[in-house]
Parts: sequence; structure tokens; C-alpha cells
Amino acid sequence: MKPSFLHRIMAQFATVRGGKAHPEIKVQTGLFINNEFVSSADSQEVIDAVNPFTEQVLCSVVAASPKDIDLAVTAARNAFNTTWGKNVTGWERRKQINFFVLHHSSYGQELAELETLNNGKPFKIARDFDIGDSVQCLRYFAGWADKLAGETLEVDNKTKFAFTKREPIGVCGQIIPWNYPINMWAWKVGPALAAGCTIVMKPSELTPLTALKLSEYVKEAGFPPGVLNTVPSLGPVGGAALSSHLDVDKVAFTGSTLTGRKIMEAAAQSNLKKVSLELGGKSPHLIFESCDVDQAASWAALGICYNSGQDCTAGSRVYVQESIKDKFIETLVSKVKALSVGDGLDQKSSAGPLVSKGQYDRVWGYIESGKSEGAKVILGGDKRSGKGFFVDPTLFTDIQPNMKIVQEEVQIGVLIFGPVLCIGTFATEEEAIKLANATTFGLGAGLHSNDANQCMRVSSALEAGTVWVNAYNILSNNTPFGGKKQSGFGRELGSLALEEYTSTKAVHWNFGEKLDWPAF
Repeated sequence: MKPSFLHRIMAQFATVRGGKAHPEIKVQTGLFINNEFVSSADSQEVIDAVNPFTEQVLCSVVAASPKDIDLAVTAARNAFNTTWGKNVTGWERRKQINFFVLHHSSYGQELAELETLNNGKPFKIARDFDIGDSVQCLRYFAGWADKLAGETLEVDNKTKFAFTKREPIGVCGQIIPWNYPINMWAWKVGPALAAGCTIVMKPSELTPLTALKLSEYVKEAGFPPGVLNTVPSLGPVGGAALSSHLDVDKVAFTGSTLTGRKIMEAAAQSNLKKVSLELGGKSPHLIFESCDVDQAASWAALGICYNSGQDCTAGSRVYVQESIKDKFIETLVSKVKALSVGDGLDQKSSAGPLVSKGQYDRVWGYIESGKSEGAKVILGGDKRSGKGFFVDPTLFTDIQPNMKIVQEEVQIGVLIFGPVLCIGTFATEEEAIKLANATTFGLGAGLHSNDANQCMRVSSALEAGTVWVNAYNILSNNTPFGGKKQSGFGRELGSLALEEYTSTKAVHWNFGEKLDWPAF
């Protein structure tokens, strides 16, 4: 006989050794369902959270089974039907989200340290960008909660009219990646809660800790039970269960193209639930001869080095106009050399290790492939000794279209997802555009030019959901983000994100027309 829900409530937590500000960080290790941390209903499986710098296990958390996913969906449905959804005004949702933000921001230092310990990224980046931006993201969507509006439509002003209503879509399964655990949590949670949806959140099995810590804040902030549930699990278990669940109304996913296809298939074969996918990219970065070379090199360095290259929009294909090739490469190398790669808790570090041993082995496999096929390494390319999943930024030139690091990335859609940059050249604007668009992806792209007409021509011609001109990788919460082609569909951020979590109902109101029967 299975234990009841109440008997599964866990008082257990793990103590994680942190940094100077928080030498010990307590983390709940259970599943967060209906505002309680609980053990699994039918499984003893656990997930080890690993520190990428020390390669040591920080703690183990409960791994959700399909039965646990079902319980979380039931809790979310009950909340949607009773204490959230259309039963709560937009003003009340705004107030609740903003109250949560106060908790979130007040624990920022501790949360940033936990992110660094489990993900590897530098603490100062986790604190200043990831947490700072996620707070602003939640505030932005809180402001939308009481501003969702429909339209009044003229049909026949003598006898009838029509109007539309924006309604929450229902229970949402949200599957977030490991490269930006806190940011992706806010990107998904903000518009869903503002619209009135309830959530079953599946964090990456590599980085479950900050999602569990955020769940503590959800309860402290007074959200009704079941509004947000957190179920760490392996992708083939939790992701598959959410995608195929008959009582989940929408799935939002950020991750690989292969997994995105599986989610679409499961959604189609179950209840045709709504799906939005952000599937990464192999983004081109074009450097034209009229640009400010020093600035272009700085942005290109940011494009491949930020977050150790573990970025969906990483500018991993740089194409530079032949006339400035030598000057640009020399400047770029000097910029990348200035990067300090080390322990994320060290304030001097501007980049940390990769997230896992699997990711480390994958990236090194591509580096070795590039070297064996004749690409020229002009920086990096050597393994470090000692602990930590470190890969120093590696720059390749003399690339050829038939090389694995070019062919597989661009045509097949396999991503290195590390600080590895391929540098090619072009002679004309037309050639640059052709090279940039020769990919199955279409998430991001960048260009550098001081020719305004060229900036307009090229930005219009690039096949990407986001194009940066004389900048790279900087996003705004009020500007939509998403991809084309195999980079997925749907939009995060901005007002368009709310469309992913609402459905439009049309109401036709007859106030005067009489029907004479038979009418036909």
C-alpha cells in the first residue's frame, strides 16, 4: 500500500558548503508538490547534484517518477480551478508576484552562491546578471497581470456585437535547461503566472538546486498550494510524462532540437496540447570592414566566452571580411586572453568550468576533431591538469566546409555548446549573408558595420529570430526572444510571451435579432 501524500512530507534537507558569505546553504531535497516538499510516491531514485569545479557531489535530491508528475499535475489543476486561474483578478496576481519578488531579491546572495556551486558560472555573473535580470523579468510580467485585454468588435450595431477575452490556457508543464537555471525559471514562470496559469516545473537533472530553493520562496511568499510545483527528474521520465499528460494544457521547453521533436510528437499523440520550443542555435557573427574593430572584437569575445560558451545564442561562427581579417583576429585573441577562467566563487573569475563531465567530454571531442581535420588552433586547444570541467576558450581558423566542427554544427544541427569558435572569412556582403544563413538553425545572429544602409540590408536578410547590430547577446525583458527553422517556435519575453499562456475566446452577443424558423 502506497503512503498517503501527507505521510510523504519530508523534513529532510541537505547542507551544501557555500562561499564566504554563506558557508552553509540548506536545500530541500524533496519534490515540491502542493506547497510541500515530499518524497516520491513510488520510487527511491535520486539525482546527484555535482559541483563542476570540484567534481564532487553536493547533495542528492529526489527524482520524480511518472506517478509524482501525475500528482503534481493534479495539484496544479486543483489550484487552477479553485484558487488561481480565472478565480483571481489580475490585480491580485500582480500583487502576489511582486510579493514573491521581494523574497527572491532578498535571498539573492545565497541563491547566487548556490547557482555557482551547482552550475559552475562565476558568482558575480549569477548575482548581477542571472538574479538581477530574473527579478526584473518577474517584475515586468507582474505589471502585465492586470493589463490583459480583449477587443470589442462591431458586427451589426443594431442587433449584435462580439468581443474577445484573453483567458489563461491552464496547467503548464515547463522544462528548463541547465545553462541559465534561474533566468530560464523566471522567463517561464513570469508570463505563466501573470496570465493565470498554474505550473509543473521540471528543472534540468544537472542543476536542480536553485529551482528547489526558489520553491521555498514560493511557499514563503504565500502562493496558494499547487500554483507552482517543482519535480526534478531525468528528462526521459519527467519531460516525457509532462509532454504526454492528458491534463497538461501547454508545454514550454528550452533545450535540444532532438528533444523538442520528441515533445511535439508526445503532445500530438496525447491531447494536442500547445507547445513552445526554444531549441538553441549555431549563430553567425559577421564582421564587416567598416566596423569599429576593437568594439567588434569585444562583442565577438563576449559572444563565445560568456557563460563558457554554454549559451543558445553563442556566436560560435565568426565570419570576418578579408580586408580586416588579420587586424580583427589579432584584436580578438588579445580580448579572449584577458579572460580569467577559474573557480566561480573566486571574484577574479570571469568564466567557470563547463556544467558536467558529459559536456566536458563532448566539447573536447569536437576540439580534437577540429585539430585532426586540419583546422588551425590559434588559441587554447590544450587540456588543463587537475580538477574541474574546464575548457579554455579555443579559437579555430583555416576552417573548411567539410570539417566535422563546421559540417555537423551547421548542417546536421549538432552543437558544441562550449567556448569554441570557428573563424572564417568572406569577400562580399552577399557571401557573408550566404554563409550566415547556411544553417538549420535560426535563433540569433550578429553583425558589425558602421554603414547604416548595410546594417539595414543585412539585418533584414539574416534568418534569425534575434539580430544584434554592433552588439551581441544582450536581451531586454520587454523584447520578444525566439527562433526560426530548427531553433523552434513561440516567443519568450515581451508581450508576445503572454500569448503563449493565454487562449482567445470570442463571444458573439445577439441583443435584438429574431430568428424565424425554419431559417433555411
